[in-house]
Order: sequence, then structure tokens, then C-alpha cells
Amino acid sequence: MQLSKLPLVSYLLLLFPIIGNSQNTNEVGTERPTAQAVIISTVPEIDGNVLNDAVWQQIEPFGDLSQLQPNFGQTASEKTEIRIAYNDETFYVAVVCYDSKPNDLVVSSARRDANLDNTDAFIFILDTYKDNQNGFVFGTNSLGVEYDAQVDNEGQFNFNANLQQGGAVGGFNLNWDGSWEVKTEVGPYGWSAEFAIPLRTIRFQGGKDWGVNFRRNIRKTNEVAYWASLPVGFNLNRLSLAGNLTGLDLKSPGNLKMIPYVLSQVSKNFEQAGSKAKYAAEVGGDIKYSITPSLTLDLTYNTDFAQVEVDQQQVNLDRFNLFFPEKRSFFLENAGLFSVGSPGEVDLFFSRRIGIGDDGNLVPILGGARLSGKLNQTNVGLLTMFTDDVQEAGIEKNNFTVARVNHEFKGRSAIGAILVNREGIGAEDNFNRTLAIDGKLGLGKKARMFGFYAKTKSENEAEDEHAFKFQTDYKWNNWLINGGYTEVGEGFNPEVGFLRRSGFRKAEGLVLYHLRPKNENSKFLELRPHVSYRGFWDFNGFLETSFLHIDNHWEFKNGMEFHTGMNVTTEGLLEEFEISDGIWVQPGVYNHIESQQIFFTNRSKPISFSLRSVMGGSFGGSRSLNSGTLRLRSGDKFNTSFTYMYNKFNLPMGKFSANVFISQLSYSFKPNLYIQGLIQNNSVEKVWAYNFRLGWLQQANTGLFVVYNHNLRDGNPLNNSFLIKYTRMFDLLR
Repeated sequence: MQLSKLPLVSYLLLLFPIIGNSQNTNEVGTERPTAQAVIISTVPEIDGNVLNDAVWQQIEPFGDLSQLQPNFGQTASEKTEIRIAYNDETFYVAVVCYDSKPNDLVVSSARRDANLDNTDAFIFILDTYKDNQNGFVFGTNSLGVEYDAQVDNEGQFNFNANLQQGGAVGGFNLNWDGSWEVKTEVGPYGWSAEFAIPLRTIRFQGGKDWGVNFRRNIRKTNEVAYWASLPVGFNLNRLSLAGNLTGLDLKSPGNLKMIPYVLSQVSKNFEQAGSKAKYAAEVGGDIKYSITPSLTLDLTYNTDFAQVEVDQQQVNLDRFNLFFPEKRSFFLENAGLFSVGSPGEVDLFFSRRIGIGDDGNLVPILGGARLSGKLNQTNVGLLTMFTDDVQEAGIEKNNFTVARVNHEFKGRSAIGAILVNREGIGAEDNFNRTLAIDGKLGLGKKARMFGFYAKTKSENEAEDEHAFKFQTDYKWNNWLINGGYTEVGEGFNPEVGFLRRSGFRKAEGLVLYHLRPKNENSKFLELRPHVSYRGFWDFNGFLETSFLHIDNHWEFKNGMEFHTGMNVTTEGLLEEFEISDGIWVQPGVYNHIESQQIFFTNRSKPISFSLRSVMGGSFGGSRSLNSGTLRLRSGDKFNTSFTYMYNKFNLPMGKFSANVFISQLSYSFKPNLYIQGLIQNNSVEKVWAYNFRLGWLQQANTGLFVVYNHNLRDGNPLNNSFLIKYTRMFDLLR
């Protein structure tokens, strides 16, 4: 076993300055700040001009923000003024972000939900239930981008989930899209923004104050500042540390929305001999009705997701299942409520099982309903969906039903249960059920324990149809410490869930330290030395996988970052498996060491790039996993990135490479009008895939969509499709 000594040496050298040379970056006030919302009778003009609007100037501003980075605890370098108002229908937020150099504002994209981390931006979270767990996020940049998301469980999820793509996974749901408005203005003072959020867009309980926190990014100084101060390692999602919003006297808004769509599509499958182009026209839509301000009923008919971005290509370099996240809008709202298990590893409910076959082909969704929301301190969810049969694939009609209840207690604690059922329609003994209980126990602000226990049952009874997990974590005083144990029985079979691997016992742990240099003139923003471990055993005590990771992240104040690490791995095989075409890895125990290096430049610059390299032993030979991404930005309208993943294996049983190329293009004519392109090549499948989308957005991500897909294998066409879809939201109650 050979390995460069640099990663290990660099890690060991960092152990010495940890004590005595780091800032105390967790001295946050125990008293949370309080702001007051003002009821208004005159509606402000939503145009981004806050300073000259009489409505806003009559309201006393607040906004003493403190830095989380680069200089923890210090007052923000630029002044911020925030005002909050409301009436019977709308919740308003106005902000003035003073900036001494307004010509240097950094904006990376004008498209909805564009990443705001590396731009000048203003973002806030509303804990409308005041439960310290769940919230709605809204944000914008100086261009007036609409950025929104849902947060549950304070945005926390399994720390060792192997997630390769974005989507709704665990506690943060960026793909939730609400109906609201924001306008901005840039002037010699800096920039300002006005948010108008209809009360029917969010869920809340009357008679309660809200939790709230505000974040401002000042990119020229790589600065992140918060109104309610947070310890290092925390972010806006940490609702238990948010401030208080008082003065609310809200009435129940009427909320009945109809969201119909019309679609026209032409497609052709070249893999079927003699196939001809197929023309199709579809109509369908959704209905949304708020039974109470915190409980919503959604109905869907002839559900269609044709405008959804296609999955990014992946190559499977081991013997376990690949994870592709959910991106379909209907399943994304309140997705966290139905999430139980370990996202990306043991999901008891995985909505992609509805309407998407095992081979990735679509299964028509006839329709369904979802009831979700909150009754006092109890979260409730009921989902039922019906899918049609696909005779050529041997798929029958099915009903999918998920029932979820979760009661929250004070102190970040909760207990709940979930039932997931698939029932074949018109067929006897064709079912699969998963029943589970789960809970969490908050140990003050610093630690928690959580876990679940689940059983499955189907027409073919099996032994050991159980799974459970227990995990505890500590996050405070610059430390992040996690430990957990998971067991999945050999007969555990959640057909409407996701298992990355089955039949295992797993132990895992993580220790990470945030080291902030005391010297404010240091070029380093933060060092993050850490060590993690996960090991998988079968039920006979055989070690199938062991992964020990020792690493340090070197983050600079200029936005540059290095990761220098090493991995000590074990792979145990009882049976051979085919890792590449005609190359079979033989049974045995394979112990190896590998280096892991990651580097990326400041992602707020017009040109940035990142590199990742893993080199070392693999299955008795060697492997080299290298990837690089180049990002280019021209102003605020054009963004593109090029990613190439080069994976080379030199094994005793043969050599092979598995490569993926991904190119993403985006041009925003304005925040609600954009064109996107996704070009991918997978050398294993010998496939080139092209996806182009034009979006002209209206409320809540509705509007006009034009999508073209073109796929080739070895230069020969696989399937092509062109579609036009228009969807519109109608507010029937105001």
C-alpha cells in the first residue's frame, strides 16, 4: 500500500494549534433579539424603492447584524435596515442594504432559485409555527431573483448519506416554489428590496408569534452576517436560535388555487423497429385548498412533469444502488414531512417509486391527493396516488398510500409514525407495506438523539424484515461530533423506499473541529480538521465495507479552499460482481489506502474552477478518480459550467475507464425568462444526451415551458422528444 504522506502530515500538524490559537466562536447571546411587525392600512408600492416610500418611512427600522464570517461576532461592515409590515392578505418585508461600493455588487444569476451563497444577497427564514423546527425561506439579490425553500427538522439530515445530486433530500427543500413577489433597486446608497408574500402562500397558526432570522451576504469582503447571531458551523436553518417576531394579529386567508396545464408533444423511439413519431396532447392539473391556515389539501389529475430537468448522468463503480433525487414539483411540497430514515441510504418513502419504473421509464400517474400540514403541535400527512399499467413492461395499476403523523414537543423533541403501502389494483396478493416509528430527543441546544424502527411486509413473506437506526450528535463549541448504528435485515424490502444496500449492520461516526485563527489579519478564514468512519458488516460478522476518512479543509478569506485527506478502505466480497463490461471482481478481502485532494477557487468570480482527485488502491489493483469543473459567467445573464469525470481502474482482472462529461448552460433574459441546456456523455453507456429547456415563469414556477430531448448511442439516435407545456395558476379565493 502506497500513499503520499502529505495529507496525513498536514492533518497531524493541525492538531497542535487547535488549543490556544482559535477564536471562541460560540459565544452567542442567550437572549434572542425581537422585532415587531406593524399592521398597515395603506399598501406600499412594490417597486424596490424603500427610501422614498411613505409607508416604509413611517416604520422604525432594525438591523444590527453581526458577522459569522470572516470576523466572528463583529458588527457587519455595512449598515442594514429592515422593516416588517402586514395586512389581512399579505406579509411585507423591506430591506435597505447600504453598500459603500455599489458598483462592485456581485450577482451570478438572474434565474429563480439561483444559488445566493456567492453573491450579494439578503435572505430570511420564517418559523410560522413557532416550533423551532420548520420554516419558509425567502431571499433575493440586487437583480430581484426569487429564491424560496422549505425547511424541516432545522434542515438536518443523515451526515453520511452518499448524495451525488441536488434535490429534496431530508430537511431542506429548495425546489418548493411559492407564489410571492420581490422587487429591487440599486442606487448610490447600495441596494434595496421589497418582498410581498401572500399569507395564503405560507402555512401558519393564528395567535402565535413567529420565529425569524435574517442573513446578508456582502461578497466584496466574503462576509456573512446574521440578525440573530449563530455559532460557527450553523446557518439560517437553525430555527431554535432564531429571533422573535411579535405584533402579529393574522386572520385566516382564503386559499383555493386551480393550476391546470395543457401539453403537446411529439416523440419517437428509434430502438423499436418500425416505430413512428407519436403525437400526444394532454390536459390535467392540480387544485390546492387550505382547510385551515396550517392544513392544505392538494388534488392532482393526469399528473405530468414533462418540464422537470433530467437527471445528471452517473456511473456505478461499486456493487450498490445509485441514488437519483426527486425533482418533481407535486412531490416536493412538504416533502420533509414524509421523510423517515436516512436520506440517500435507507429511505422508507421515496417518491420517485411513484411514476418512474425501475428502468427509469415513466409510468403514467392517473391522479391523487395529499393532505398535509399541522394541527397544533402535530404534523400530519396523507398521500394517495394512482398509477396506470404499462403492459409492455409488465407493470400493473397500483395505488400508493402514505400516512404520516409526527408530534413535536418543546426542546427539539418529537415522536412519530409512518405507513407506506403499495397495492396492486385488480390483482390478488400484490402488495408491499412499510410501518415505522421514529423520534428525536433534543438535549438542550447542543445535542440530540434520534432514530427509527421499521418493518416491511409483502405477499412473499421473508425473515428479518426489519430495519432500525439510532444516532446522536453534538454541535457546539466549534465541535461537530456524530455517532450512530444502523441495522437493515436481510428480508427488509421497502418497495416504495430506497435502499442503497441491503442486509447489513453499520457503525458510523464523525468528529470535526472548526478552527478560526485569532489573528484577524490571517489569510485563513477557517480550518476544519476532521475524521469520520463507517463500517458495514453482514449478519455473520463479515466486514463488507470499511471507510476511514482523515481530512482537513483549508478555507481562505478570498474564497479559495483546499481539502487534503486520506482514506483507509476495506472491501469484502463473498461473491464476484461485474464492475465493468466483462471484468469480474473476485471474492476476497481488499485493504487499501488512498489520497483525496480537492481544490476550488472563489466561486463568485466570473471564472472559477474546482478539482477533485482520489488516487490509491482498489480491489487488489489501483484506481484514479479525477474530476474538474470550469464555471464561466458573463454578467448576470449567462452562466455555464463544464464538468469532466475521469475514472480509471487498473485491476488484476482487467483495466477499464468510466467517464462522464456534463455541460450546463443557462441564459436569463430576465428573472422569469430563461433558456437552459444540459449536454451529457456517459462513456459506459456510450450515450450522448441533450436536454434544452425554455422557461417563461409566472406565479410559483408556473408558465410556459418548451423542452427538447435528444439521445444518441454510438452515434445512433435512441429517442427524441419535443414538447410545449403551459400551466397557469388561478386564485379562486382571496
